[in-house]
Amino acid sequence: MTTFALVGAGPGLGLATARRFGIASHSVALISRNVEHLDALTAELSRDGVPARGFAADVLDPASLTTALDAASETLGPIEILQYSPVPRADFMKPVLDTRADDLDAPLGFSVKGPVTCVNAVLPGMRALGRGTLLFVNGGSAVRPHPERAGTSIAFAAESAYARMLHDALAEEGIHAAQLIIPGAIRPDAEHSSPEVLAERLYSLHTERAGFRHYAEPMPD
Repeated sequence: MTTFALVGAGPGLGLATARRFGIASHSVALISRNVEHLDALTAELSRDGVPARGFAADVLDPASLTTALDAASETLGPIEILQYSPVPRADFMKPVLDTRADDLDAPLGFSVKGPVTCVNAVLPGMRALGRGTLLFVNGGSAVRPHPERAGTSIAFAAESAYARMLHDALAEEGIHAAQLIIPGAIRPDAEHSSPEVLAERLYSLHTERAGFRHYAEPMPD
């Protein structure tokens, strides 16, 4: 059994995606900095018959991320799928004219150093398996910068560039990198952006392995 590792585990999209990959016979590693949060999520997945375990780590602390992913691989089995989808903090979203250089330290750590750390941790295991999937989930500002959300717009653009380079560099090794853009809010009643619909979409990106960038729904005008 191989492992689906979710960085940024939460009760909405994260839980739905973990359940979808778990039902497909993958072990589930949930990574978040909130231990109580992890305990609740793993308990809910266990009730559904999904083998899951939580690992505490902060995406702004590269050492903790590496430790968590290494522990997940050792405990649950090699990581075949990595999903990077933590929710950015509200203070990353200052207007562009109010943004100073040091305001970008945390957003870039969150959306660039975090993903790079995770990929470097899981890539040797994927290469040993001869296959793997790297899933990046971003909001619409990754492709259409928003002047009121400068930190995430800049950091998501950098994350997108990194993920695209991975897509090109790893394709010949059987490792697929893909990005899902979610333009609007994730809501239980949304036709294209409910947690369950998005989870199914992410699972299809893993199985179909076609192209790099995908949209949950069209970008608004």
